[in-house]
Amino acid sequence: MIDLNTKIEKKDTRSGFGDGLVQIGKVNKNIVALCADLTGSLKMTKFKELFPNRFFQIGIAEANMIGIAAGMTIGNKIPFTGTFANFSTSRVYDQIRQSVSYSNKNVKICASHAGITLGEDGATHQVLEDIGMMKMLPGMTVINPCDYNQTKLATIEISKFFGPVYLRFGRPKVPVFTDLKVKFEIGKGIILKKGEDVTIVATGHLVWESLIASEKLKNININAEVINIHTIKPLDNKIILDSVKKTKCIVSAEEHQINGGLGDSISQLLVKNFPIPQEYVGVKDKFGESGKPEELMLKYGLNSENIIQKVVNVIRRKKIYL
Repeated sequence: MIDLNTKIEKKDTRSGFGDGLVQIGKVNKNIVALCADLTGSLKMTKFKELFPNRFFQIGIAEANMIGIAAGMTIGNKIPFTGTFANFSTSRVYDQIRQSVSYSNKNVKICASHAGITLGEDGATHQVLEDIGMMKMLPGMTVINPCDYNQTKLATIEISKFFGPVYLRFGRPKVPVFTDLKVKFEIGKGIILKKGEDVTIVATGHLVWESLIASEKLKNININAEVINIHTIKPLDNKIILDSVKKTKCIVSAEEHQINGGLGDSISQLLVKNFPIPQEYVGVKDKFGESGKPEELMLKYGLNSENIIQKVVNVIRRKKIYL
């Protein structure tokens, strides 16, 4: 169990990527890293210092970076590319589709500063469509861990996995609440809290907010089950279906557009297998804007209070539906 009343250490998830990259670099000489002029921001400096012959500074040429990474796989290298999530996807989608996904190249596309919590840099640098873009590519695995520990474990695990991967993480310092001793399994969700009244399925920064919401919901006699879906593709169908067959309603929560995100994937699963009421926490067809991360999360409803409201709504709908 996670005690929300204890003092929680905060660390940025991009540091989990940087530390994980160093760890795998020490044990596998085929690991190489490429960066598009954002070495410090992506926390790749230590890898560069330890393995200068395996680090490649490509400059502000993201499309070239993806092409070079794809080529490196032919020589059995395992390339990890690093830049902001917007530049990792929107700017280079054609190169990813043609050179990585279509060709099933073993490239790990590692994307920092995802979502609205990039903050003051504003809509041009924030990205809220990337999960949808990447999950639509055949053969692409999409991972969105929730804290420093899980990002570190995910970085290590994808180095052992053959195939293209999109690893998404963030800029701000967020609570570190997962256990490094818990094995990270691609495609396997994690039940963080058991409950009978409603299922809350969250990814990334919204996992912590969902745990806060579940504690507050106890005050109104609602016992919520909270599931951490770190792998959006392939989705853990079983853990979700097992939960909703018990609770009969669900809320999805993500720092992403509602269109095309985790919630959409869950809807497709439910409509084919177990149709029940669903509510969504996410960005509603809008671009972001400049502001402090916590202010933007509040404005766009990406917080525990909005999750609570959606839970109340979906339980009300469940009573009518049933």
